[in-house]
Amino acid sequence: MNPTGTPTLPALRSLPEKRPRLDFARSAPKAFRALVGFDAAARAGLDPALVELIQIRASHLNHCAYCLHMHTGDARRAGESEERLHMVAVWREARHFFTEREQAALALTEAVTLVADHGVPDEVYAEAAAHFDEEELAQVIALVLTINTWNRIALATARTAGTDERGRR
Repeated sequence: MNPTGTPTLPALRSLPEKRPRLDFARSAPKAFRALVGFDAAARAGLDPALVELIQIRASHLNHCAYCLHMHTGDARRAGESEERLHMVAVWREARHFFTEREQAALALTEAVTLVADHGVPDEVYAEAAAHFDEEELAQVIALVLTINTWNRIALATARTAGTDERGRR
């Protein structure tokens, strides 16, 4: 441990391995299938690049390495640039990398993901509503809800980044 109380690299290496936890899909197949269906409905018709940006940002905020690894990989395979992927976490300071529509979606993603902190501010909602029609806005909100649920499932079941076995959720 260094003087600030932060674990040093050798201390991090000595942390115990995560114990295996339940396989949510196998243990709760009806709930899993329902969530897969909700996720598919939420993303239907939305730009795939926007979908991944939303999922990446929520995964950052929720500290979900499993989902962050999955969705950055999906974004790369879909043609997203490394430059933009690196800027998602700091998009407010790097707005020029993102369209106004993407910025509105990222702000809404943050507000909904962190809803317990300050609710969803009217100005954030209004900006999103200015860039998305009602159906798209509902889908963006639904997508934020699904990625937050996937993040919490991955965290609760101690999923390890880089072990994604699905072909596509």
